[in-house]
Amino acid sequence: MTASPAPLADVVTDSLSSVARALEVPVHVVAILLLLLLALEAGRFATEAWRRGRPGRSRLLGVACQALTDPARADAIAPQASSGLAERAVRDMAGARASGREEAVEYALADYELGVQRRLDRTRMLVRAGPAVGLMGTLIPLAPGLGALGRGDFASLADDLQVAFAATVIGILVGTGAFTLTLLRTRFYTEDLAALERAVGATPPTAAAGPASDAPGAPSGPGAPVPSAGDATPHHARVTESIGEHTA
Repeated sequence: MTASPAPLADVVTDSLSSVARALEVPVHVVAILLLLLLALEAGRFATEAWRRGRPGRSRLLGVACQALTDPARADAIAPQASSGLAERAVRDMAGARASGREEAVEYALADYELGVQRRLDRTRMLVRAGPAVGLMGTLIPLAPGLGALGRGDFASLADDLQVAFAATVIGILVGTGAFTLTLLRTRFYTEDLAALERAVGATPPTAAAGPASDAPGAPSGPGAPVPSAGDATPHHARVTESIGEHTA
């Protein structure tokens, strides 16, 4: 007499258990990688914070105004900016002003905003991924641990619980640390963007540099209207809200 095949429910249960056990090591490896990424981002933030707070530093507003007023010296002035993103933005804005393409100043500010979003996305990802991976790393070892408890193998149960609790701690640490970095970076980058916009408004382009003077049919000469800096940044009044949505 042949044995009856295992019920479908047992097959599904065994399959799920096997998949979970197969994911145990990869999940714990990912948790360690996320912790290393958090350490890397924390190091980058510390470097940037030192750059902002170093003795004798110049305010970004003054740096940007100098570069826009004297674009020829922008490469020497830009390294005084508060961050690498702001330094690149100052160079791009000064280059746009020097070439007489005032609309390119707007593009430089938009590129700065995109760069900020990309940098914030790294820690935003850790905010969500850290606790999720930590929870997976907690639940996966519990199944064999409960099985060991049923067999009376308390040593195996203790080992599984130790791994599970360690994964929980790593997940919470990654999520909390990444959230803190996101908040601080959001504040810094919002202040920098405001300084760059004020610099554009404080250093209006000359009549010769404005694109309107070269357009066919546009008024020229001493009486020609000078493009205002406010025209170069029409949509950046709402940029602060865009950058500030760090928990979206």
